[in-house]
Amino acid sequence: MASSPQIAQRILHAILAGKLGPGDRLGEQPLATLFECSRTVVREALTELSVRGLVASSARRGWYLVELSQDEARQVFEARDLIESAVLRRIGTVPAAAVRRLRAHVLRQEESIRDGDVGLRSFLLGDFHVCLVDCLGNGLLTEVVRDLTARTMLAALRHQDTRQAARSCAEHAAIVQALEAADMAGAERLLTGQLRSWHEKLHLPDAPLDALEQLRQALEPVQALPPATPDAVDAPRTSRQHSSPPNQGLRP
Repeated sequence: MASSPQIAQRILHAILAGKLGPGDRLGEQPLATLFECSRTVVREALTELSVRGLVASSARRGWYLVELSQDEARQVFEARDLIESAVLRRIGTVPAAAVRRLRAHVLRQEESIRDGDVGLRSFLLGDFHVCLVDCLGNGLLTEVVRDLTARTMLAALRHQDTRQAARSCAEHAAIVQALEAADMAGAERLLTGQLRSWHEKLHLPDAPLDALEQLRQALEPVQALPPATPDAVDAPRTSRQHSSPPNQGLRP
């Protein structure tokens, strides 16, 4: 029987692997059956993921994976920018083993893009940043970046095309090259440049109107025309009666 942290971790890994996407429903009973536990345990796991910003619930849909709006995506990328650039700024040099690990990671990204594996490429493009923070030795921030990356993954799976994925991969390769050259300032500049250009890579929808506002706009009364008066009704007929005689104005 799985515990709630184990269930939450399995769902997180499924998101990062592209096996679950934005809007996918997470039924309590199917999950309870799958993990051989009570619905209470499942609910605890989903509540934890909800606090971490990955899952939401409603009376109509039940539990489901979130899809980021533009404003939500901006906030997540800003948080990643602050954390990842600060980690780089505190490191003097990067161990050779870490550079080799990151270089191998980029090669896997390139292979997934060539193979057209959208789920794997999305996972690897996001996981590069998790791997980077982990390589630099901060386990606590690694978990924070993993959660933030999972949220952006839910956007990347639906809104990132192959051209933009290849661009992200090339940016990762440039970051690794700067780290290998011990150019920490250059690596930080490349990293922040990448994270701040998210809007060019992910074409996210604007935040939708809430249900009440949609109804308010749809049901707003149409401005009625003023009621017709007898004079107004007769006016066109009077105008025709006093018009020019037939054939006047016609020329052979």
